[in-house]
Amino acid sequence: MSTMKLHHFIDNFDLRLGQLVIANGEIVHQIKDVLKLKKDERIMLGDGNGRKAEAEIVGLGKYEVEVFVIKVLEGENEPNNQVSLYCAILKRENLELAVQKAVEAGVYKIVPILTERTIKVKINRPRLKKIIKEAVEQSERSVMPLLREPLDLEEAINDCASNNLNIFFDPGGKSVSALPRMKKPSNVGIFIGPEGGWSEKELALAKDKGLKIVSLGKTILRGETAAIIGAYLGAYLN
Repeated sequence: MSTMKLHHFIDNFDLRLGQLVIANGEIVHQIKDVLKLKKDERIMLGDGNGRKAEAEIVGLGKYEVEVFVIKVLEGENEPNNQVSLYCAILKRENLELAVQKAVEAGVYKIVPILTERTIKVKINRPRLKKIIKEAVEQSERSVMPLLREPLDLEEAINDCASNNLNIFFDPGGKSVSALPRMKKPSNVGIFIGPEGGWSEKELALAKDKGLKIVSLGKTILRGETAAIIGAYLGAYLN
């Protein structure tokens, strides 16, 4: 018999066995008014740092929910590789979709980057952080991905220097099958260009710095599509 899917909530919870009071107004509203959960029902809580806990609702107050933590879990639903997604800032709805789906695919860090052909140069951080949180809860992950401030391409390439592998996606690159096999867990950087593609100067910089220039196939993908596929490949590459 399959177990019932539990609703997931992420916050800076102190996850230890025993009584816990949830005072985050947004989560309290979600539990009481949106989902209309009752006493004795169970939920999953995550601290965003790799720990999750199964908890039972024991009390519903006006501004808080009391739960009893039954079981604490470590590192649930996380890929072995830690993926940093370096994604050119796309149009608002495209960037939001890329961030949402990349988080669901298992990305660990998101770094918006400014390129020569970037049209939009600002991001809505509060909106993106909300999307990240909701995607973590929806996909039942245990780690809240980091959202960095935008970097230019050269700064981003310097930022990824300690990774085991850095992949620079471009239609003119080699096949994904040419990528080296790695031991898990590994740190992987994924670079996704803007709507107009990388400039020749940017491609030359990536090659000079030792990034692997790789193609995602014969068709030309939109930036958000490439970000989603690239994040998944990086998370499960071995």
